[in-house]
Formats: sequence, C-alpha cells, structure tokens
Amino acid sequence: LPGQVLELLRGVQRGSEDRKRWLGRLRWALQNEDTQQKFVRLDGSIRTLTGLFTSSLADLQLEAARCLHELSHSSVPTVAEACLPVTSYLLTYLSGHSLEFTELCLYTLGNLIVESEAVRKQLLPQGIIPVLASCIQSPHEAVLEGVGYVLSQLLQAKEAPTEITPLVLDSVLPQHMLRLVCSGLKAGMGAAVEFAWCLHYIICSHKDNVVLLALGAVPALSSLLLNLASQIPQDAPEGLELLVCPVLRCLSNLLAQTGCQGQDGRLLIALFLILQCFLQQHPFLIQECLWLLNNLTADDPFFCSALLSLDLLPALLQLLTCSQMATVLVLTVLCNIAEKGALQCQRLLQQPLLPRLLPLLTLPDPEVVGQCLELLHLLFLHCPEAAADFTRQGGHQALEQHQSIPELQERAQALLDVVRQPPGA
Repeated sequence: LPGQVLELLRGVQRGSEDRKRWLGRLRWALQNEDTQQKFVRLDGSIRTLTGLFTSSLADLQLEAARCLHELSHSSVPTVAEACLPVTSYLLTYLSGHSLEFTELCLYTLGNLIVESEAVRKQLLPQGIIPVLASCIQSPHEAVLEGVGYVLSQLLQAKEAPTEITPLVLDSVLPQHMLRLVCSGLKAGMGAAVEFAWCLHYIICSHKDNVVLLALGAVPALSSLLLNLASQIPQDAPEGLELLVCPVLRCLSNLLAQTGCQGQDGRLLIALFLILQCFLQQHPFLIQECLWLLNNLTADDPFFCSALLSLDLLPALLQLLTCSQMATVLVLTVLCNIAEKGALQCQRLLQQPLLPRLLPLLTLPDPEVVGQCLELLHLLFLHCPEAAADFTRQGGHQALEQHQSIPELQERAQALLDVVRQPPGA
C-alpha cells in the first residue's frame, strides 16, 4: 500500500540506528513490481537511497546497493530511468572495496541497461567502456562474470552496431574477451559463456571484423573447439553445452564473413564428437554444428575431401531426420560436396544416398524438397548414371508430385526431363 511504502521511506530517512533494519525491510518490499513503481514516485526516494549508497558506512552502503539492485529488476522503463542519478556512482564503485559490492553494482548496471535507452545513453559519456576494460582484468571469477553480463546487455542494444560496438572494438576488451573465452575450462565457465556471447553479438552487428581477425579469433576459437571436444565425454564439465553453442556461432559467422579458415581436418572430427555427445540431451546444438559444417565446406574443397576421407559421411547422414532445420542443413552440406565434381558425387552415391533422398521428396516441406532437388541436380550433372538408378527406385513418381507446386515445379520438371532421357543420350 502507498502508506506502507511511505512509512518504509520515512524509516530509512530517519537518522536512527535502526536505519539498516529499515533498509532491509525496504529491500524485501522492493521485490514487488508494484512497490517499485510506488517507491520511485515518492519525493526524495532515489535521492535518499543515493545518499546512503554513497555514505561512508559500509554496512548501510551495501544494504542501499541491495535496494537499488531490487529496483533494477523492474521491467518498467520509468523505474530504470528514476535510477539515472545513481549510474555515475555505480561506475565509480566498480573498483569497490568488497567483491559482493562490486558484483551488486555490475548486475544493477546490467539490469538498468536492459530496460532503458536513456540509461545506456548516459553511461557511454560517463565512461562505462573504459571502466569495464579495467574490470575485465580482475582476477575474480564473480567480477568477470558480472562484467560479461553488463557487456552482453550493452552489445544487444538496438543502437549497439553504431554507438557501442565501435567503442568496445577500440578498447582492450576484445583481446581479454577472447582470452577468457579460450581459457574457459580453466578460468571459469560462467565468465567464458558470457564473453562468448559478447563476441557473438559483436560479430553479428559488425560486418568487418578486422579487430577480431587480427587478434587471431579464428585459430583461437578453432583450437578451443578441439580442446572442448577432447574433454568429451570422459570429464566434460557441467554446462559445457552453454559454452559450445556461442563458440560454434562465433566461428561459423566469422567464416561466413571471411572464409579464412585454416585447413585442419581435426576440426571436423571435433565437430562430430560434439554432435555425438550432445545429440540426445541438447539437440539444439545439432543445428549449430551443422551451420559451422556448412560454412566450412561451402567454398573449400579441402574440408569437402576431408569429410569423405575421414569417413564422416555415415555420421552426417544419420542427422538427416533429426529435425526440419537439420535436414535442410545436411542436404546443404551434401550439395557443397557434390558441387566439387564427379569424384565427390561418386563417393556420395556409394553410401548409398539415393534411397535416403526418396522419402524426403515425399515430405510436405518446400524447403527440404527444394534442397533435395538441388542435390539431385548436382548428382545427375556429374554422374549421369545416377539418374537411371533413381528411376529404377521409383524416383520419377516422387518428382511428378511436385510439378504443381509453383516454387518447385521448374526444378522438378528439369529433373524429370533428365530421368526420362534414354540411356546414353
């Protein structure tokens, strides 16, 4: 009730020795969203909290920080904006006297950043990027994880590509992020996961990743994947999949933008080990692994040949029926291989591949069928004898049913023309 909220504020404002107890009660009350909004509307409420937050009494300061942290959880932008006067102090105290206090300041900042563009706009000129660049060199895992949380909120903001990411790239943050991601298994999984997502947001929002490439991000992340795969399955740490996911995305997107991967076949083995390990419990990683596999094989004959010579094709084909997206991506990787010529197509057909494609052609999914038709086109182009095999297996009937679907009919008809040709034509 408004009266009770006012009573809490009055109790906190009174200079009695009970002040810490009143702050404790206020913190408890501020866990309620309605109370948060009533509190910030009261005259002098934030000024009082700021005064206690900046006081010289450490126990009052910590309790006031906890109250501000509760306020920062509000999903109402006006509550976050009411906290604007305190942002400069939150930044100042990041070089704080206690770990708990520093951590509270970091998570309070991170929460405020999520809800309010006004807070973000105020923090940049107040120097949040240099302050975080200093904090990221802390030896404490809890502080590093908090820094990662704040940075990931900043880098996801709608104005990040133009206003925030360039400032981050101009600082020492990227080199420390990369270092902490790559030492995640030793230094601490929580911070590594946060910074891996930060790198992902940078790569996605910034099409010219010269800074990360110059820091050796591609070989460093490739090497990390090899290390992660070597931890499987004997002593994989808890939550390993949470790190694997953003690392796969970072590497995949960097390769899509630059195509500058090293030629190391062990990367393929690592990918399939990760797939095998997480297939049952964390199927969302199948898609992430296949995206990377697609980007590795897209323009690179080396990885297409390595996939065949390392005998990884059977394992790839097993993923054909995992999910709609997995089916499309497996077919795309197979197209990448088939594009490389007759020798690769012959290796694919030896699997045998055609019987696996026939059921896919009956699916009511234009994307899957379209990718299937693309693969058949490449196989028939490089190995004409495959068309006769396909017909013998009843493939022409499967093609005929797509003649009436606008986005598929042209390709289906072209393939029908090929399979109806007399042998040797």
